[in-house]
Amino acid sequence: MRRSDKEIHDAGLLQSILEAPVCRLGLCSDNIPYVVPMNFAYRDKVIYLHAATEGKKLDIIRTNPLVCFEMEHRTELVSSETACNWGMKYYSIIGWGNASLIEDPAGKAEALNIIMEKYAGQGACSFPVDALEKIVVIRITITKMTGKKSGY
Repeated sequence: MRRSDKEIHDAGLLQSILEAPVCRLGLCSDNIPYVVPMNFAYRDKVIYLHAATEGKKLDIIRTNPLVCFEMEHRTELVSSETACNWGMKYYSIIGWGNASLIEDPAGKAEALNIIMEKYAGQGACSFPVDALEKIVVIRITITKMTGKKSGY
């Protein structure tokens, strides 16, 4: 990170950013970038996302599992009398990792319960087998992650 004074080292603050509602997943195929916002959950240096069993992001992951992700927390526009002094206050994370697909029903259910725990406050759901067959879970094993703050 170029601005080391903005780097976040506090583990608690990094964890709160990882509770953001949306993760932007960055993928690349044939040198063409593709970014998609997704719901997600984080646990033990792994990000879990779910998707349909077909689609562009899965096609890309199957050929290039290297991914980038971004999420932010507590964003706030900072206004000023002069245009050049406008800005944003924020906490953010950018990270990199390796994506793999969880396709077995037990693994999907376990990951979906981690996601449900985050968004619904409960993580002991049961999922019908036919519903699990209609989705895939993307597992991102994080290889590097940096946090940044501005204005706080």
